[in-house]
Amino acid sequence: MANGGLQYQFARLNIAEKLIAINVLIFILDGLSTALLGHSVSQWFHLPKDFLEFFGQPWSLVTYSFFHAGLGHIFWNMLMLYFTGRIFLNLFDNQRFLNVYFLGVIIGGIVFLLSYNVFPTLLHTNTALIGASAGVTAVLIFICAYMPNQEVRVIFFNVKLWYVGVFFVLVDLIQIPYGGNVGGRLAHLGGALLGYVYARQLLNGKDIGAGFTRFREAIAQLFKPREKKAPMKTVYKKDTSGKRSGDYDKLARQKKIDSILDKISKSGYESLSKEEKDFLFKAGKED
Repeated sequence: MANGGLQYQFARLNIAEKLIAINVLIFILDGLSTALLGHSVSQWFHLPKDFLEFFGQPWSLVTYSFFHAGLGHIFWNMLMLYFTGRIFLNLFDNQRFLNVYFLGVIIGGIVFLLSYNVFPTLLHTNTALIGASAGVTAVLIFICAYMPNQEVRVIFFNVKLWYVGVFFVLVDLIQIPYGGNVGGRLAHLGGALLGYVYARQLLNGKDIGAGFTRFREAIAQLFKPREKKAPMKTVYKKDTSGKRSGDYDKLARQKKIDSILDKISKSGYESLSKEEKDFLFKAGKED
């Protein structure tokens, strides 16, 4: 009963709310495994900064987004995901939301990987990337770039969306030299770049996420249970050509009989030819 209720409630959520629920559930399970078992398997899902480690767990380019460092980390990410998701889903469908969100996660992860293997000050840093911020930022900046002059209420003031987008990007840029979460800030900027480019291209009539949609559908097919094929039945096709031919012959025969009978009524039996007499005789015997 409880399971059925939970499944029903989950099914009623929009796609952003489902992502929030999944993130919260993983956060709770990860915390419980560490507290009760003394260890966590989450490191297999974090995005490492070393390319060799990454090649050993390539799935981490997506899975890192489902893990968070603490309560404050997940709270602000999920709060932002909730509000940006509501605005986004008033404009577009679930598929496009997933495209923007997960492409933001992926591009954010790639920017993180490249940065920690290119910039000298980051080369010897031992770190890994976690958190949904890159995907959330991608959704936020997508909205800000798609309808920049749309106003939203921020506390007591109405603010245009492009102001909001610029504010968040500037915060990340300013905190890179002074904050401790350099990798996270760089990932945010990667997600922001994806969101901006996606929105501007969509305004020009091009959906850059179409290929990603096909890729996701192909992956989903791999995990979709195969339908059992019904046993093949031998179908015997009724030959209707003979029936149609027989109906036609029967109609022609009756028409000829009617013509002969009409001739008899007008001119008498003796007016019939030998062929007509024979035909009428045979027809009488068959009937």
